[in-house]
Parts: sequence; structure tokens; C-alpha cells
Amino acid sequence: MSLNQKQPKPLELAFIGGSIVSAVGYTHGVASQMDHRWRLAAGCFSTRPEVNAETAARWGVSPERLYPDWKTLLEDERGKADAVVILTPTPCHAEMVESALRAGYPVICEKALACNRQEIERIEHVLEETHGFLAVTYNYSGYPMLRELRHKIFAGELGEILHVQIEMPQEGFIRLTASGDRPCPQSWRLKDGDIPTIYLDLAVHLHHLNQYLTDKQPAKVVADQDSHGWFDGVVDNVSCLLRYEDGMQCQMWYSKSALGYRNGLRVRVFGRQASAEWLQTSPEELLLNHADGRREILDRAGDVSYASQRRYERFKAGHPAGFIEAFANLYEDLADAVIDFKEGRPVSSPHVFGVQHAAEGIRLLDAVVASAKQEKWIYLKPKGSTKQ
Repeated sequence: MSLNQKQPKPLELAFIGGSIVSAVGYTHGVASQMDHRWRLAAGCFSTRPEVNAETAARWGVSPERLYPDWKTLLEDERGKADAVVILTPTPCHAEMVESALRAGYPVICEKALACNRQEIERIEHVLEETHGFLAVTYNYSGYPMLRELRHKIFAGELGEILHVQIEMPQEGFIRLTASGDRPCPQSWRLKDGDIPTIYLDLAVHLHHLNQYLTDKQPAKVVADQDSHGWFDGVVDNVSCLLRYEDGMQCQMWYSKSALGYRNGLRVRVFGRQASAEWLQTSPEELLLNHADGRREILDRAGDVSYASQRRYERFKAGHPAGFIEAFANLYEDLADAVIDFKEGRPVSSPHVFGVQHAAEGIRLLDAVVASAKQEKWIYLKPKGSTKQ
């Protein structure tokens, strides 16, 4: 938004889940309101009454718009909330998303949208039936320098893309606490379904970023998975190789048993004319390597054409923006998308993704699981565009 544009009235959000004891709730709460495009106005934040009430008090939600259960919220917030945000554990998403869509709300859902293909197909059916709005939050593509990288790839500055290396190693299932105790993840994260939970936690981000940057879907995949941490039988390390019809390769690695990595998200894209590397631990920098041997480190003050937009300049380059700001960038896009939807215009943002993108991710994850179990290449059938 330019300085000359009138700031629109903030839209009203209702949260289902996402209490003050939830990391994802705090993140969504702060990020959604950072640029004054949204106001957190209602919620059912927790099934524990004391946590629910404390969350509302701390976040300025009036007692009249605090609800004891999510079904009552959906009944009473009609005509008030402009969108509902689903921030409950992944196994709860499908029922809540379907109900919110049927109740007529634009819906924003934390990733992963669903646990399996059957849930995705039900959501697709409800969305088609209701002609509703559904967006899934994949916040890492909100980082300005990743958006700059996407711009450069689409502009042909890297040339033909030959291969992509993308990884997200973490240590949460193997590291000990400072006192020597084993970690205590949330109980639902220790129950693997047909698609193991690590796929729904981490792999969905890698699928999203790879498709966001290249707009390509894999033709086949081969994979391996294992359990190395403290929780027997819970998959915590996965490697896979993806092949595309045009010959592009992608290697993906995601882990919760990689000591030393708190969240080691790393993206490397190799083209015929140049390569690029981005690390979440250095989010303001993009490393470029050119075919003639030149190397560049770009930031928002450098030779960039996308990340230099006013909307990303909450403070000038040299004062790094991070995870919360990336989420806030996404909430800016979501506000524009919800307004477009409410006013009958098509949602055209390249940064807002819905059920089709989530379904493509689930199809890929199904294939990765099958490959790891069968120890062979699994073929996929690409289907459609990634955008809602």
C-alpha cells in the first residue's frame, strides 16, 4: 500500500484455538494486527475456561464475543466477524473448516489443512458447494527476500532451473533439555497416521516453497524415512528426490532428529545462468552466484525490485525483519484477498493459497510415504495450477 492510499477499515477476525499458551496463536495474533488490516474481535481460544478467559482479557476481546465452544462462535458471529481463523491441532481442522464454510465465513486455516486425502476431498466438496473462501497459511513465503527470489526466477534471471535443494532440519525429538530431560512434544504430534505428523508439520512447508518458487509439480518421487529420536515408531527423518517432466530435480530433507538445528530452513535454487541461496537464520539476505563467477549478497537496500516495496519497509534495511513480520506480510495479502472475495472479485494474489494447493501437497506426501514403504519410485499425476 502506498503512502497516498487511504488505510481501509480493519477487518474483524474470530479465532478458533490459538490461546496464550499456544505459540501459533500468539504468532497469528500479533502478525494479523501488525499493519492494522485486521482486528482480533472474537474467539474461542481454548477448551479450558480459565485459559480462554485469560486469552480474551489479554488480547482485548470483549466478554460478549468470547465463546465457550467453537460451534457457538460460528452461530453467534454471523454478520460480525469478517473471517474465521482455525488454529487448533491439525487433526481438528477438517470438521471446523467444513462447518465454518457452511456457516458462510471466509476461512483462514493454519497449515496443514488436513491429515489425509479423504479430509481434503471433503473440504473441496464443501468449498465447491458453498462457493466460499478458504486460505491456508504458509508463512515462510512471506519473507521479502524469498518473494524477491521468486520474482527473479519468474523474470528468467536464473535461467532454466536445473535443480532445487530445500531442507528443514530440527532437533525437537532428540535434543535433551538443559536439565537432561527428554522433550515433551504435544501428544497429537506423537501419533502418526497414514501420513506421519512430521510431513504435516514440516514437509507441507517445503512442498509449498518449492511450488511457490518454481510453479512446477513433480512427476515422480523416491524417498526414505526413519525414526531416530526418543519416540519409537514416530517418523522423524525423511529424505526424498523429486523429478519433474522437464528434467528438473528437487531434493527435500526434513527432520526432527538433527541435533544443532532449531529450525534450519534453507532454500537453494540452481539455474543455468545463476544460483540463489536463502537461509531463515539470515532472512534479509539472498546470495546469488552467477555463471561468470560473480557473487552477490543482496538485501532490501540492494539491487532488488520486489523486496524494496514500501509494504516491506516497516524499518529500513539493516534492521532485520523476521518470522512475525513474514506472517504479517501474509496477513496483508489475506486482507486484500478477503476484500476481493466479499466484493465479488476473483482472488488474484500470487501469495494466497487455498484447498487446491493443499490437495496437491497431500498427493505428494502420500506418494513420499508410499515410496519410503515400498522402496521404489512412485509416479504422480500433476493436476492444475497452485492458486486458489
